[in-house]
Amino acid sequence: MEIARLIVVGLVVAVSVAYYRRVAGGPSSPRKSARRAEALGFMPQSAQNTLYSAADPELEQAARAAATRGSWEPAARLLARTREQRDWGRRSYYANVLGTHRAAQPDSWLDAWEKSAGPDDPDAALVRARATVSLAWHLRGGGWAKDTSREQVSGFIGTLTQAPRLNAHALKVNPDGDPSPYISEIWTALGLNHPHERMHHIWEEVTARDPHHFGAHSAALQYWCAKWHGSENLAAPFAREAAAKAPAGSLLAALPLIAWYEHRDRAAKADDFREPYVFDTVDAALADVSAAPPDHPDVPAVRHLLAYFLTRQNRCAEALQQYRLVDGYVNALPWRYWDDPAAVYCLWRDRAVAGVRAL
Repeated sequence: MEIARLIVVGLVVAVSVAYYRRVAGGPSSPRKSARRAEALGFMPQSAQNTLYSAADPELEQAARAAATRGSWEPAARLLARTREQRDWGRRSYYANVLGTHRAAQPDSWLDAWEKSAGPDDPDAALVRARATVSLAWHLRGGGWAKDTSREQVSGFIGTLTQAPRLNAHALKVNPDGDPSPYISEIWTALGLNHPHERMHHIWEEVTARDPHHFGAHSAALQYWCAKWHGSENLAAPFAREAAAKAPAGSLLAALPLIAWYEHRDRAAKADDFREPYVFDTVDAALADVSAAPPDHPDVPAVRHLLAYFLTRQNRCAEALQQYRLVDGYVNALPWRYWDDPAAVYCLWRDRAVAGVRAL
């Protein structure tokens, strides 16, 4: 998602090149592996979509209409349907995808939507809140704090401080039970360095509305990670507890895997991925994906993560099953943490192809 991608990319740029070179090494030629992958029907690197995690024709059509024609009606129809069906997971997912920093710019399609629908339209208000958070992180840029100019910091803080008011307005006009405005508030809390007590309050409001919301849990997990306002000792128990309490098919079994990745992946050796805990966590996430509704909006994100871990565990045949279901779209963890997500995705996918061939 746009917000998540904007706020994490700066944290990994400094180590990306060295890490990429470390993992890219191996006996199989990258070009040869790429040719093998394409022969099996996988898409080439140049054809990978970096905006989405999987195909969603309606969402892509709505976003394309907004970006190229300034037409807000398709997006309005999508959001209205999620509200009417009380599909909170898809609602927050769509709002996040549509609420890019470009939507927050003056004279955007979102401006036209608000002028036509009025200030209290619940769907436009939700997208406005998310777009404002995206714009703030865009103005900051993806660099380390020491490389961020005063102008960038000023733009970031000045914009993000508008978000609580917009989140509150979205909450007021959206239907009871919708946690989406509070999910936007989580990203606001992360950027404005809100204390743990305030985050706990936000979380109580989220879980009262939707206790097993995958997008909300993913956002909160970022807050509790060591790179933001927590530590591994806070993030890992949060992830494990959520997974333990969640019903099958909620996808929350993937949270401990995300927590492990966030705190261990960069320094991990090959054997670390095959430790019993990691192996069992991957299996639990695989079972959760199998139990989830096929149209769950976050299934592709978990499949991307599983494809990576299965490749690292040399479970290449299982990895290819996941790659086949998401190939062509790469805006997901872990690929989106890199400057060139398509290249890193294809690197690991092609290693899985080579691994199956070597069996």
